Parts: sequence; structure tokens; C-alpha cells
Amino acid sequence: MAPNRLINEKSPYLLQHAQNPVDWHPWSEKTFAKASSENKPVFLSIGYATCHWCHVMEKESFEDEEVAGYLNDTFICIKVDREERPDIDAVYMAACQMLTGSGGWPLNLFLTPDKKPFFAATYLPKNSRFGRAGLIELCRQVKNVWASQTAKVNESAASIAENMQRMFSFTPSAEPDESLLDLAYEQILRTYDPLSGGFDPAPKFPMPHRLLFLLRCFHRTGATKALEMVEKTLTAMRLGGIWDHVGFGFHRYSTDKNWLLPHFEKMLYDQALISIIYLETYQITKNPLYAKTADEIFAYVLRDMTSSDGAFFSAEDADSEGEEGKFYVWTVDEFRKQIQGDQAGMWEKILRLSPEGNFKEEASGRKTGANILHLTIGLNRWADKYGAKPEEIEKDWETIRSRLFHAREKRIHPLKDDKILLDWNGLMIAAFAFGARVLSNPRYAEAAENAVRFILSKMKDANGRLFHRYRDGELAVQAQAADYAFFIYGLISLYQATFDLAFAETAVNLQEAMIDAFWDDENGGFFTTGKETELPVRPKELYDSALPSANSVAFYNLLCLSRLTGNPKWEEKAQALLHAFSGTLNSQPTASTFFLTGLDFALRPGQEVVITGEAEKAEVHQLLSTLNLYFTPNKVTLVKSAQNADRLTRFAGFTDGLKVIEGETTAHLCRNGSCTGSTSDMKAAINQILEKR
Repeated sequence: MAPNRLINEKSPYLLQHAQNPVDWHPWSEKTFAKASSENKPVFLSIGYATCHWCHVMEKESFEDEEVAGYLNDTFICIKVDREERPDIDAVYMAACQMLTGSGGWPLNLFLTPDKKPFFAATYLPKNSRFGRAGLIELCRQVKNVWASQTAKVNESAASIAENMQRMFSFTPSAEPDESLLDLAYEQILRTYDPLSGGFDPAPKFPMPHRLLFLLRCFHRTGATKALEMVEKTLTAMRLGGIWDHVGFGFHRYSTDKNWLLPHFEKMLYDQALISIIYLETYQITKNPLYAKTADEIFAYVLRDMTSSDGAFFSAEDADSEGEEGKFYVWTVDEFRKQIQGDQAGMWEKILRLSPEGNFKEEASGRKTGANILHLTIGLNRWADKYGAKPEEIEKDWETIRSRLFHAREKRIHPLKDDKILLDWNGLMIAAFAFGARVLSNPRYAEAAENAVRFILSKMKDANGRLFHRYRDGELAVQAQAADYAFFIYGLISLYQATFDLAFAETAVNLQEAMIDAFWDDENGGFFTTGKETELPVRPKELYDSALPSANSVAFYNLLCLSRLTGNPKWEEKAQALLHAFSGTLNSQPTASTFFLTGLDFALRPGQEVVITGEAEKAEVHQLLSTLNLYFTPNKVTLVKSAQNADRLTRFAGFTDGLKVIEGETTAHLCRNGSCTGSTSDMKAAINQILEKR
């Protein structure tokens, strides 16, 4: 069979569909012109390479000759990778939610040739069953309706498109105060699962930005319940099957309330955001399990998700050999082959293995014979049960884990989505930079710097424009608001790890460019797309889902830049952004918890710490290393040396009067716009900085 038009694309997801009998087209104006000239509606199908149900629908419907015949006869068919085109996904997901009350992937819509939707659904089977319409039946219906009632369909689609804009409209209001943070905390508390950790019923998602917000609640109010919710959730996630105990890294989410049975795909953005919450929780508790988890996430990303050029890949699939999770699970016999001597019985008990398997098939409810490695209690408690030293059982497990890993490497691996996405790389840069600080590991700062260099050298065109996606030497899709916001977030974090002003200066320049390209001059806030949009509406997003919104991250960035530079224009823009969304935030605070971390930053006394001295002196490193051990979410730090004094003054004018005295290290402390003095006593400086006000 000859390939369809997707064969010339670079997206791994689109290439997966290039051999389908469906006559797929990539999204383009040329494709919609074809639909118009042939007077056909458009079938738009949106998914991503590591989406399990996208694979199911492909196998059942898009690889089926009969279904393909109906689709090709009725529609012009377009495939879109939602990760490559998040703007398209945002617009048509809003349409799906408006029309059906829910959404998800695969996302399937019927459009008029002018891109307006008149039907939306998620997974569609080949034939109708259990009340779910099948693709063949839908094709028959649409063909008849389009032929006999085209004007009526167009009228309905125009009405839907008009209402879609309201999905991206937000209500301004009086600026919220700390009572909104308290309200959000109380709402989160009501959704908390005290038995298993996490929030809401299954499926359970890690929701790292919600946990980040809870740590700030603990820091602000001392509410021990906030910290308890975070610790319970992080510990349950680490012990459960959502954590890859053999190869490290977190799977996408848990299908059950106990974190046992994951949806096995691994996403780069999850590794980034989850590692940050483990590191922040480590700063508060000093529990080594949290630091170890972050270290192991970084080990996974560096080993399996980093290109030879230093950029980070997007995801790994849930499926291998046509079966979800096959790469990750173990039969008892497979497990025993890797265990020497009489250890097998003990470790089968510790890791909850059984001959019949430790989870059930979703469809049949039968045990599978396969096992997901997981713990119900930590290894230190198992050491107590067996009368062993914790370090001995940890050493034994590392030996066993290594054997399992090398055996697993011989299996057929899930597909790796190796496209480079600017926004997701920005988050991973931020995570590695933060890890370099908290774990005192310069290798992590190097990883972040390598990714920045890749982006600035490979993901810009000759005109200096940033692009969203890179793969096989090809740039595609001009950078959108999230690309700018997340990359700026990473650059700010990297400056705080290295104090290389180039990163901070680049962040400022990109923030200026982001405002020019995406700011809504009429209503405030950042649009998702630039001024020249090819979509029926120009989306603007606030909701923090698996990824925080561009507006949430931009709000935080603007506040950071205000405090780093001392330039009030950044704080004024942050205030305008807050005003644009305040009404919506007041009514739905828990829908935007990353935004609320920025609000916490804005409302509480901030700290600006300027260290003057020779950057390589032991006293500077000692002070920074000590500060990085503690959770100080509203602190920014700058380092002024004889080498960078003039450059830092241009970047942060308020540092002009701070003198660098040869041979002396001094900490200059400012809080909430007022400087409280300077000291060369490093112990006194640390105590003042850590003092909460």
C-alpha cells in the first residue's frame, strides 16, 4: 500500500499514521482549500505519539479498509499532533468540551471547510456499540446531512464558533488577597485522599503544581496538614507502580486510587515538574527519599531522554509489541531468573509479586499473570521486618534492580517520541537547574546549559524567531506563548544556579518579545498564539492541567524579573495580568494552582539577596550551598563580582551602590522593597534570610 501524505512529516505521531489507508492530510491552508473546492466537510483527528487510546483507535478504525473507505469518501481527513500544535488542540478541545461536556484524546471533530466544528467526540469505535456512535454510521449520517442540509450545518457551525470564543474569555475583578489562597487550600483539602494520598477519585494524576501550592501554604501559615498532604502523596507515588522502580521516572498517571496500575507512558514535562516538587519537599523535610527520587528522575532523563546535542526528547510510549505496559511488567518466572540464591522469595514479597499477577485486566477483571513492581512500605521498614540494616537492603535492591534493568533492556522498547519541544525543554531546564542548586550537583547545571545552547542555536531561524518543534534538523511551528513562558522560567532558574548573567539577560529579552507577540492590549493576559492566527478563534488559557498555563508561568516570571532587576515595569505587567484573570481566579481558584504560587509570591514579602565578592571564593559557595538547603520560595539571589559589576548594574540598577571589596564577601539583604542592611557574617546572613516575615 502506498503511504499517504503524512509520509513527508517529521512528527512521530503523524508518521505512525503514514501507512493508514485513510487519505490523511497534514494541517494546512492548502488542505482546507481542497475541502472547499470539493465541497466536503473535514474530519479532524488530534492525538499524540504515546497516547494509548490513540493507538487503539488507529488499530480498530484507521487501519481498517472499510472505515478508511467511508472516511475518504465523506471527508477531507486531517491528522494533527497535539504536542506539535497545542494551539489547534486548545481550540478544538474547547469545542469538544462545549459540545459534549468532556474531552480527551484521541480528539475527533467534523469541521466545515472554513474550520468551524459541528461535531466532536473522543474515541470512536468502528461500529456503534453500547450507545457510542461508530465511525461508519457517523460517516453515513454526515454524508446525507451534508448533501441535503449544507446550509443548516454551516449555520450551526457558525453558532458554535461564535460561542467558542467565550471559552477563552475571562473575568476581571478586584485583585485577590491572601483569603483566596486560604479558600483554595480549603477546597484542595476537601478533595484529598487521606488513605492513599493524591486528590479526587481514580484516575489519579501527580498534579505537581497543586503540591507546589500546598508547600507555599505550609510556608505561609505553618499548616502542617498542607505538608502532610504533600508528603503522603509523594511517598505513595514513589512506592507505587506509577514509579518505574527498575529504570526510574514516573509514568503518566495511576488508573486506580492506590497508585498501583499506571498508564505507562512517560512524559518529559512530568519528570520536570515532579522532580521540582520532590526537591522542594526535601528542602523542608530533609527526607533523603525525596532527594533520591529527584536524582533518579534526572538519571532517567539523562540516560533515555537526552539527545546527543543536549536537548530533551518528549515522551516514551505506554505500548510495546501492541500491548500497554508489556515492557515494564514481570512474571514470577522472569523475575526469578534475575535473582540469585534464596533471595527471590523475600523480594517477591517486598515487591508484591505473585504467580497469578498483582493486577487485573480492565476488560475481563481477570488477573494477568504479570506483575507491576511496587512497594507498600519503604525498604527501611522491610529492613526492620527482616532484622537487616537499611543500608544492606538498599544495597541488595540496587544489585537486583541493576540485573532487572539489564534484562529489561533486551526487550522490545516502547516508541520514543524524539521530537524536541521548546516549552517542555524549558521546564526540564528549570528542573535540572534547581536540582543543581539543591543537590549540589554541577552535572545538572551542565545539562540545563547544554539544552539552552541547543535551543538558542538550533531552534531559531535566520530572523531570530523561536520555534516550537525541532526534529531531524527541521524547525516547525513558530513559538507560542507557552514556549516563551516555560523557556523564560528555565532561564531564570538557571541564572539562580550559575549566576551567569547571560541567562538572565536572555530571559529579559524574551519576556519583551513575548509581550510584543502575545499580549492582549484590550483585555490583558497572553494569547496562546501570535497575532497572525489561522484558527477560528484566538485562544487564551489560564487553567493549569497536566501542564501549567502560559499565563500562570508568565505571571510568576514577571514577578521574578521585577525582583531580580528592580524594574517596576515587570511588576506592573504582572499586576495587569492578575487583573485580567481575577474574577475567574476568585470563582475557580483550584483550577489554576500554579498561578496561585505566583500570587503567593506577589502578596508576601519578597527577599532580594545580593552577594558581593569574588564568585569563586569558598565563602560565596558556602553561603549559596547553605541557602539552597532551605525552602525559601520568595527569595531571589544575585551575585556581584569585580568581573561582572558593570554588567550587573545595567541589568539590575539597584545594585549600583553595592561595592565589591577585594577579599571580602558581603550579603546585602532587601525585603519587600526595603533594604535591611549588609553583613559579612555569613551565619548572621543565613539567619536573616531564613527568617520568615
